[in-house]
Amino acid sequence: MRYALDPELAAALAMMAEVDISDLAAARAAQAAELAVAMRDADATGVCVRDERVPGPVAGTALSLRVHRPADARGPLPALLSMHGGGFVLGSPDVDHESNVRLCRELPAVVVSVDYRLAPEHPFPAALDDCWTALRWLADNAPALGVAPDRIGLWGDSAGAGLAAGLALLARDRGGPAIRHQHLHSPAVDDRLTTGSAREFTDTPVWNRRNARLSWDAYLGPGVPGSAAVSPYAAPARARDLAGLPPASVAVMEYDPLRDEALAYAGALRGAGVRTTLLFYPGTFHGAVIVAHSAIARRVMDDALAALRAGLGAADVPPRHSATDNRQA
Repeated sequence: MRYALDPELAAALAMMAEVDISDLAAARAAQAAELAVAMRDADATGVCVRDERVPGPVAGTALSLRVHRPADARGPLPALLSMHGGGFVLGSPDVDHESNVRLCRELPAVVVSVDYRLAPEHPFPAALDDCWTALRWLADNAPALGVAPDRIGLWGDSAGAGLAAGLALLARDRGGPAIRHQHLHSPAVDDRLTTGSAREFTDTPVWNRRNARLSWDAYLGPGVPGSAAVSPYAAPARARDLAGLPPASVAVMEYDPLRDEALAYAGALRGAGVRTTLLFYPGTFHGAVIVAHSAIARRVMDDALAALRAGLGAADVPPRHSATDNRQA
């Protein structure tokens, strides 16, 4: 199928490798090679980065976190808990390292990235348990980290955004820690894959229906996606009550199998009285921000920064008018 992609994105596709998680070992090896180059070339000027090992959710285990802090920051700062994408089966804090450095530097904020356990070796709720442990650690150690405990936000991409949405539900239902804002970028929130975009986009760049199906099978277990047994903490689109969740900003790419579930989730948040900003980007595909030099990728990141500044109380700045829909409710 032909798609009306942004010209800069379309030109970059010829140089992008296809993502295929049917051979997970090969996909992980290819990503590791790409990330090694990206980490080597990353510019962390103005940011202090350290890796931290904290007690894991299972007795006798440890969880790895990467902590980014502005080098010249003063006073309590907002904080972001960052959850990388990768279909629940790929990735590490290296995936979002450059984005997290920029968020840290430009918000400014302390950014903590979670090296959560991956499926299928560790199915749900392992990844969410790791993210919950990281959130508790961040809140409990806010004074030592120089973090304002009432200005903690969540940031996630794709599967990471699904984890962020599930974590927001979990924190609400467990009575805290308090979350000020959740930024969900191309969120994977619905295991049923019954939306129009999930059915239609079988050959879209980077992510397609097949990858989405394999991802949910790995995370929930073969045969479980689409069944009545799926927890809303795993697939937040299944939650019956979204009232009382933190304000949200939701970024949606046009030619993305996850497009319609993201739109529906943003609408459901609004319907529950949650203040929600919807950012919709025509001509884009899932993961389009990887084409970092493109104007649209720069706009997506600029809008995320503006939404997070406003949401975390860093500044009274609305998202830029770069998307077709940035309404708030």
